Amino acid sequence: MAESRLHQLSARGQSVWIDYLSRDLLETGELKRMMEEDAVVGVTSNPSIFQKALSQGNLYDEQLKELEHEGDAKEVFLHLAVRDVEHALDLLSPVHEDNAEDGYVSIEVDPTLAYDTKATYDQAIRLHEWIDRPNLYVKIPGTKPGLQAIEDCIAAGRNINVTLLFSLEMHSKSMEAYLRGLERLVEGGGDPAKVRSVASFFVSRVDTETDKRLEAIGSEEALALRGKLAIANAKIAYQNYLEAFSGPRWEALEAKGALPQRCLWASTSTKNPEYRDVVYVEELVGPHTVNTMPEETIQAFQDHGEVRGDTVLEGVDEAHRLFEQLAAVGIDYDDVVLTLEKEGVQKFSDSFEELLDGVRAKCEAVTA
Repeated sequence: MAESRLHQLSARGQSVWIDYLSRDLLETGELKRMMEEDAVVGVTSNPSIFQKALSQGNLYDEQLKELEHEGDAKEVFLHLAVRDVEHALDLLSPVHEDNAEDGYVSIEVDPTLAYDTKATYDQAIRLHEWIDRPNLYVKIPGTKPGLQAIEDCIAAGRNINVTLLFSLEMHSKSMEAYLRGLERLVEGGGDPAKVRSVASFFVSRVDTETDKRLEAIGSEEALALRGKLAIANAKIAYQNYLEAFSGPRWEALEAKGALPQRCLWASTSTKNPEYRDVVYVEELVGPHTVNTMPEETIQAFQDHGEVRGDTVLEGVDEAHRLFEQLAAVGIDYDDVVLTLEKEGVQKFSDSFEELLDGVRAKCEAVTA
């Protein structure tokens, strides 16, 4: 069997993950097929994906009947989600045993807790204790209150997927939280070799927001800069990653078995139909990274994606210049990424509320 395009991507050192999970994906054997044919070695998920899975078909009905006594929609959702996550974790366990940096499945804390450090930490620990698998990631938003929860979880020896990162500043703070957490873990006698983290750096949404602002400005110079910031932003983030995980401080942790917090490129589907549908994969290929993709991007890349080399390392000087060019036409980068973070938290929270409404409606339907 010829090596697929996604297997070629994997050979460059980039792990292929998918950004959705459902009982249908598991019970039909589709996830297993994707592991074999599409080089998939990890799974992330979110409330909107689960809501879609819950609303279609009846695969959750029997378990919903069993959970009738739970009453609280959040607890019902967690039971449903945990069963899917555990199934996926078991399926990916051989991948994890072969390579401890892959084979992960992510479940996220309640996004309405994004600005509550203690509640986020408590739920993250609860999820880790409930599921108790070495290849579990708990997703915590990379907000300012979330950073302390991330550090505390790492210090407690728990794997964390830092999500909703848009800005270079918050990405750097995420890496710092990871480093401090590892240092605290070591000081307490823990083993850093058993802890993993990824930083989910969102890509395409950056272009969506910036392009909207460039089009509002409307000048020829502004319009010429559309579709460029997302990739430039990620390339500089990767440079910051290389710097953060080098030098004496990192080497001391590395000597004890610690591994870096990998960059995970999220939101890599193309929102603008005028752009190449695999551009946010092709331009961010690089060693020790992850790209988590929706189904349509997986299929598109398998059909016509190009693996040209370590593209995340190319054009870094141009990426820095782009920030100056954007500022010159009136784009406030800090405001762009802050807007995206706030909107991201709100969208996740709204999706979670819709999900809970869906859980309540489904419970009523199956127990009527």
